[in-house]
Amino acid sequence: MLDPRLYQVIVDSMSAHVAILDEQGVIIETNRAWQAFALENGMKDASDSVGVNYLKICDGAGRKKENDAIRVADGIRKVLAGELPEFLTHYPCHSPEVRRWFAVRVVPFRDDTEHKVIVTHENITPIIEVQEALEKKEVELRRERERLEETNIALRVLLRQRDEDKTRIEETIYINVDRLVLPYVEKLLQGRLTEKQRTLTEVIDTNLRDIVSPFLRSLTAVNVLLTPQEIEVANMVRSGRTSKDIADVLGISASGVDFHRKRLRQKLGLTNTAKNLRSFLLSLESDG
Repeated sequence: MLDPRLYQVIVDSMSAHVAILDEQGVIIETNRAWQAFALENGMKDASDSVGVNYLKICDGAGRKKENDAIRVADGIRKVLAGELPEFLTHYPCHSPEVRRWFAVRVVPFRDDTEHKVIVTHENITPIIEVQEALEKKEVELRRERERLEETNIALRVLLRQRDEDKTRIEETIYINVDRLVLPYVEKLLQGRLTEKQRTLTEVIDTNLRDIVSPFLRSLTAVNVLLTPQEIEVANMVRSGRTSKDIADVLGISASGVDFHRKRLRQKLGLTNTAKNLRSFLLSLESDG
């Protein structure tokens, strides 16, 4: 059998507040941690808690609508009656200065002669504070996720609106060019023009039609960084203009046009291939 003095040393070394209750719920023994807590919370003497009916204290607190006390009293009674092998719960125990939480555990006292229980209260404030911090962080993350989802929805709406606006603008440009500009260019081409005037007018006609075609967008999409003059040459090559025609329109030599043709083939990846430059440029229009 364990020496009573050794037993007391062991119990007093525990950080938990320990009390032994008899079958009526009266405190018959406490450890040092329980006594220290009692002094900190209004007891005049450490021994004052011995002889106090713990169940009556819980019942009194229950009449003040303290549900935790009701739950603890019910658990103690069920362990005393043998209806439960063990009772566990936790509860807040705040003071004006400090927020605290305790876990309470009730187990039978192994004594063949009497029904007793051991009640332990352990300060679990650090654990609860960590749980609260995690819950707070989860709420913040959920709100941030919801905010991001709302932002993404708004962005998708804006992008869809932008695409719709872009399509509407393109349609407006197409209609305006087709109805208000091209008819007059066609009339010019039907009139008396010099060869150079006709060539320039045909270039104007072609370029206007390109505004409403996918060709220039496709040419830009290949990401080859063409110079403005290379774009002009590419446009006229696609239209079937000869190097002489292009040279006359741009005011450069035929060899200059040939140089631009060579640069276009390099930038478009046609060097050392049998692909025709004009055919490739026409394919850009159909792909667009």
